[in-house]
Amino acid sequence: MPSSPDLAELSYEQARDELVRVVAELEQGSATLEQSLALWERGEALAARCEEWLIGAKARLDAARAGVGAEASSPSDAEGEA
Repeated sequence: MPSSPDLAELSYEQARDELVRVVAELEQGSATLEQSLALWERGEALAARCEEWLIGAKARLDAARAGVGAEASSPSDAEGEA
C-alpha cells in the first residue's frame, strides 16, 4: 500500500474513496495477516474521518435550518406586536 496522506488533510470524498479501496483489498483476502491488520486499522481511521465530516455537515445543516426557522418566525412576531 503506498504512503497514505494524513487523515486530517483528507476531504470526505477522498476518505470515502480510500475506505472503499481498503475494504475491496481486505475482501480479496490476498493480504498477509500483518497487511490485513494495517489495512483494518487504516479503514477504521478512515471511517472515523468520514464520520467526523458527516457530523460536521449535519451540524451545519441544523444551524442553517435553525437560522431559517428564526428568520421565518421573526416577521410574524413583529406583526403580532404591531
